[in-house]
Amino acid sequence: MSESPGSEPHRVVVHLDALLAERAMTLTELADRVGVSIVNLSKLKNGHVRAIRFSTLTAICDALDCQPGDLLTVTH
Repeated sequence: MSESPGSEPHRVVVHLDALLAERAMTLTELADRVGVSIVNLSKLKNGHVRAIRFSTLTAICDALDCQPGDLLTVTH
């Protein structure tokens, strides 16, 4: 994961791949449902983002019928 000089790496793991697979949904379909670009969802899926808007998180959870804790976990 990319990080800024002097910053600690984050420990948040995104489980978007697993949720998409469980729901037989493509990233393209999710992008259409959520109204977010495929590029931005791909960055999220690959852990290359440092932040996510609550509105985007809510839209993803609505589209995947999940809770934020299903999508994101924090490692030790």
